[in-house]
Order: sequence, then structure tokens, then C-alpha cells
Amino acid sequence: MTDDLVFSDEQEAEQTHGHTAKPWQVLVVDDEPAVHEVTKLVMSDFEMDGRRLEFTHCYSAAEARTLLGQRNDIALILLDVVMESEHAGLDLAKYIREDLGNLNVRIVLRTGQPGQAPEEQVIRDYDINDYKEKTDLTRRKLITVFYAGLRAYRDLMRLENARRGLVRSIEAISEVGDSHSLRSFASAVLSQLNHLLDLQGEGLCASRLSAYTANAGHGKLKVLAATDAFSELMLEDEVENLPEVVRTAILQSLGEKVSRHGERYYAGYFRTKAGSESLIYMEFPEPITNQARELLELFSRNVASTYDSLLLREETQNTQRDTIATLSGAIERRGTESARHIERVGELAALLARASGCSDAEIEMIRVASTLHDVGKAGIPDQILGKPGPLSAEEWAVMRTHPTLGHTLLSRSSSRLHAMGAQIAQEHHERWDGSGYPAGLKGNEISLVGRIAALADVLDSLVSASPYKPAWDLHQALDYVFHEQGKHFDPELVQRLQDQVEAVKALYQQP
Repeated sequence: MTDDLVFSDEQEAEQTHGHTAKPWQVLVVDDEPAVHEVTKLVMSDFEMDGRRLEFTHCYSAAEARTLLGQRNDIALILLDVVMESEHAGLDLAKYIREDLGNLNVRIVLRTGQPGQAPEEQVIRDYDINDYKEKTDLTRRKLITVFYAGLRAYRDLMRLENARRGLVRSIEAISEVGDSHSLRSFASAVLSQLNHLLDLQGEGLCASRLSAYTANAGHGKLKVLAATDAFSELMLEDEVENLPEVVRTAILQSLGEKVSRHGERYYAGYFRTKAGSESLIYMEFPEPITNQARELLELFSRNVASTYDSLLLREETQNTQRDTIATLSGAIERRGTESARHIERVGELAALLARASGCSDAEIEMIRVASTLHDVGKAGIPDQILGKPGPLSAEEWAVMRTHPTLGHTLLSRSSSRLHAMGAQIAQEHHERWDGSGYPAGLKGNEISLVGRIAALADVLDSLVSASPYKPAWDLHQALDYVFHEQGKHFDPELVQRLQDQVEAVKALYQQP
């Protein structure tokens, strides 16, 4: 069979509602044309589980080898022993099992010369499923052979497809579990549902499948992600904007708090421990089986726990970011820098992190942590921090303690974000040539995040006005940074900044 999710044939026949079920594929391999004709005639009205027979004919073992190398949907093979050689059929049986690795197809050996292949020896030495003499194959016995062979094949395929479904479920749930945001979570759910049902393998395009992932947040059901067929439904569009048939199915499922399905759609409902409600809506181009629905339900239930954790994590991260932004902004306002300084330092740091090959999660952490670079200024007296003129040597010595103060403050937290913020606070005034402070670190002794924050901080400080100087032109500030590579700044980071000049200009053109 193909790699489709094929389950109970009785279920499939029941669900086709008038549609023709796929026939059982039977291969007859015999060098006598009359054998082919008689077999086809005798079995012309055979049917099992609502499925008829479809015969394929090969008149030599060599022809059958070619065919079987191209197809894996044959359920039953009626195989002659003596064809182009005395053991051509036996050699073909060995080729099917050992070379092709096809252990599912049922092989019934038929011979008109039993002396050429003694039954006991053949059964012992070859992986065949039945052995019959052609003279013994009456219509009644042939029907028995077909029922036995096809039922055995059907049961093997049930086990095989259950195994595939389990593997796909585990892979799909693992992939969704690696999501870092609600947007990536929703996209992963849709992608992995296709993988779970092997729809992509059939080459199903977006026009044949429509799918939504929706989240009930803040009392309103909103679309988080949609397949290409509904790409006009952008992130967080209201559910009222969905097509009527889709909206009705989703609202019914939400109202009844249960998953619903029709012949060609599935609306999976799940409620998390935190009380959030989500639905996965999928449409199919053809009726879906009961076991496919069971896989969808299993997947949805496992996704719910991931979704719950993700909501909590995202809410915590958002609260953490807001708190950091408020704290950093308050500290900056105590000083002399622009209120937008910390925001732009974060954006510049993220830009450099992306250019350095960091992952999306690392980029976001660096963006937020970099805004904490001057948190140690909370411990600097107002008369020094807000002094309009140059600092004295004594005042400058106090000001130079803010990296260590920031590190001490942030190190009290065990969170990864604060740990990175502590490192940035400690190192953002270190210099590539070792002439910086507070530790005089040199080159790669300074962490990557420290080197990134140092470059971002200096660039934006130059572009921002202060009591000590007017704002520099961006081109002038960039020229200074490029000139300082290998001295103040990591030369590789400066090169990456040069490569991203247009993105930097776009950042400073924002209102």
C-alpha cells in the first residue's frame, strides 16, 4: 500500500457514502496466459470489506521484478514457480523479501510441477504465506486463499499505519513543543498536523486543504495562524471574519466545549488547566477515517499542555520586559541621555546579534538584556549623574563604578535574562584593546553580548544629544565606529555593522 493513513477497511467502506472504495491490488505472475484469464474470471465478483479486486499481470519473474521495484501497493501475489527458469518464482519471492524488504505483501505460491519445488522445503526455506498446486485451486479454494491473504495483509497494514501514526504524533508534538512564541506555536501546529496525516506527502496544495488555529484570549476568539488558502486572514483577525461554514463549526465546538467533526472537517477543541480555550479547524478534500480523527484528538490533547505552558511563559516574559523597560527608563531619566536611548540600544544589539548568527530566542534575549546596560546608574548620586558639566576626577571615579553596581544588582536574580543583563552591565565599557573598565578585559575575554552592547551603546550615545555635546550625524557616528575597530570595538562586529548600514539608517528614521 501507499504511505497513506489506511485503517479499518470496514470503517472506510462505511464512510465513503457512495464513493468507490480503493480496490485490493492483486498481482498474478505466471507464464501461462490462460492462468491469468481463469483467475480473473473466477474472482470477478469477489469483494471484501466493500473493496473489489484489481488485477495486474506479469508473465515472467523479470517483469514482476521491474513492477515491484516501482510499486508498493500490492496486497497479494499469486506466484508461479517455473517460468523462465525452474526456480524463477522462488528467486522472485526471495528478492521481494530480502532485496525489496517488502514483508507486508502476501505471497501464495502456485505450481503445476510440485516435484520441482517440494512443499515442505519451500515453506521452510522461503518466506511465503501459502503453497498451492494449480490443479487443487477450485473456485471455492481460491476464494479461501484470497480471504486469508487479504485479511492478513489488511491486519499487517493496520499495525504498520498505527506505528506510523504514533511516530508522526511523537514527532509532531515534539516540534510544537519547541515553539518559542504563540505565533510560532500556531504555525507549528498547522505544519505538524499536515505531517501527522501525511497530507503533504500526497502533494495536497493549499487549495485542497484549509486550516485554522484559533485562540480564545481576552474573551474574544482570534485567528493566530492560517494556511495559505486563507492568507488574507492576518494574525489576530477576529473569528467573525472567517467564512460562514468555518465560523459556525468553530463557534459550535466552542459553545459545546467538545471537538466536532463532519465527513470532511475536524474542529478540535481543547481547554488548558489555565482556562484558555483553543480550537484547531481543518477541512479535508475527502472523507477522513475514524482513526485519523483519533490521531487528531490525541495530538490536540498533547498540544494543550504545551499551549498552556507557552501562554504562561509568554505572559511572564511580557511582564518581565515591561518591568525592565520601566526600570531602565526611570534610570535613564535620572541621567542626561535621551529617553529612547535604551530602546535603540536594544534594537541595535538585536540587529548585531542576528548578523552574528544568533537564534531567534537568543536575539530576543539580547535585545531585552542590552537595555539593562546602565542599570547600575541607580546607585550613582544625583549630583553626579545629573551634573551638566564635565565630571571631576573624583566624580568620574564614582561614575565608573556603575558597571559593577549593575552587575551586583542583576546577579541577585536567577533568571537567564537577568544573568545576561548582569554580564552586559559589567562589560559594556570594556574595550577590545584592553583599555576599558572596570576589569580591563581584552579581545575575546569580553563576552559576545558585552561586545555587542558596547558597540550599540556608543553608537547611539554619539547620535543622541547630551549636555556635553550636540548630537552627531549618523554618518559621522558610523565613521567613528568604523575607525575604532580593533581598538574600542570587535573588528568582526564592526564589519557586521557595516553590512547592516541600511537597517541602521532605517532604525534612526523611525519617529
